[in-house]
Amino acid sequence: MCSAANYTTKNHYFGRNFDYEISYNEQVMITPRNYPLKFRKINDITTTHYAIIGISAGINEYPLYYDATNEKGLSMAGLNFAGYTKYHEYDSNKLNITPFEFIPYILSKYESVDDVKEALENINLVNINYSDKLPLSPLHWIISDSESSITVECLKDELKVYDNPLGILTNNPPFDLQMFNLNNYRRVSNKTPSNDFLKDYNLDVYSRGMGGYGYSW
Repeated sequence: MCSAANYTTKNHYFGRNFDYEISYNEQVMITPRNYPLKFRKINDITTTHYAIIGISAGINEYPLYYDATNEKGLSMAGLNFAGYTKYHEYDSNKLNITPFEFIPYILSKYESVDDVKEALENINLVNINYSDKLPLSPLHWIISDSESSITVECLKDELKVYDNPLGILTNNPPFDLQMFNLNNYRRVSNKTPSNDFLKDYNLDVYSRGMGGYGYSW
């Protein structure tokens, strides 16, 4: 299972793991300022844009980013979302961007989550594959800066944008259910737990961190 997370102290750190059984010859890719970015249904960006660095599939012709950060500190990652993603048909009233263009488009143009939230109101993730050999992956995305994060999910009826107060995203289920699942861990604590299980029996505190044990039922 892939997950992405933010860690902010004096500096802002953003990263993800990639748990997959095969390789697409992933590589570190840098898209410098002024590098022409071509798009299928909108005008190419051929003038100045922000520089981007991230992990990309091994296609030299186009930055197929899995995750990346631009020079302003805006970061973005796409995570597997099988069974839920529904990319849409072309919409003449929207800005039609294919999912494989989504990361380079957002990171080339915007420097904050607030800017992105406003732009997303007019974006349609259109169902166009990169090629016959590289079809679209079913994804949802986390977009973060040093102040906040959002989650973007392309569902059957809409492009859903959630505020993400935790700055964390994993694969399935949808983000609202991921947040609801946190209710199952209300009792997890950094404190030593009390014995609520067998009050007449002296259960040992045999280790530190026992309040951090989750529950499997």
